[in-house]
Amino acid sequence: MQYVRGMSQPAKSSRTSATTDAPESAAGSRAAAQRLKMRRELAAAAMELFATKGYEATTVDEIAAQAGVARRTFFRHFRSKEEAIFPDHDDTLVRAEAVLNAAPAHEHPLDTVCRGIKEVMRMYAARPEISVARYKLTREVPTLREAEIASVARYERLFTRYLLGHFDERAHADDANDDPLLAEVAASAVVTAHNHVLRRWLRAGGQGDVEAQLDHAFAIVRKTFGTGIGAGRSTEPQPAAATASAQGEVLVTVARTDAPLDEVMRTIEQALKER
Repeated sequence: MQYVRGMSQPAKSSRTSATTDAPESAAGSRAAAQRLKMRRELAAAAMELFATKGYEATTVDEIAAQAGVARRTFFRHFRSKEEAIFPDHDDTLVRAEAVLNAAPAHEHPLDTVCRGIKEVMRMYAARPEISVARYKLTREVPTLREAEIASVARYERLFTRYLLGHFDERAHADDANDDPLLAEVAASAVVTAHNHVLRRWLRAGGQGDVEAQLDHAFAIVRKTFGTGIGAGRSTEPQPAAATASAQGEVLVTVARTDAPLDEVMRTIEQALKER
């Protein structure tokens, strides 16, 4: 049997691409930062007007004027005045998804999801005074409460999809139809734990070590839902496996790249003895 090794691209091409991409990446980062800055300024203006005039009496034109921008600038960033008090959710969702995509190979999927939702908590904790004011406002205005619920649902869908892709099928061999249910329940538990801690922190005026409280809540979720989620993930290196053919002509060995060499050799020797 012949094996064909793919040829790598010339070094010159790689250098050229890197040189070209770097300024574009920097420009994209600056544009994203400016976009977030403007969204936050509009949100601050909206919050100030909602507090002084009331939510219903405040118009988009007044929010734009308060922020010193034109009406069309407001609508480049938000579709409605309800959205204006949640300026960071889109960017936070992107960061949470990036945590999932870059998860270490041996991290338990529930731990990954918990790290992902910490991005949401950090968004609130970064500006506690605004977060507390927004919490009070959403309790008073049903429309804003509905918008907040819709934002939470986006995180929950993201985490459900992720967990569903990491179920250990052997743990649910009796009924594979349980997988979607368990993934959704586990993701809901993570989101519920986060929201419970967040509300308690907001009711306390944004005081206290909210991340420590969150870690405690996540430990409870992990203990309750940690079994059966983890296909393709392991907290410990998996042992090597070897199989010898009946004719003794071929020995097939399967081992993780991080398996200790002496363990691999013992597995091979055992397979040879048993053939």
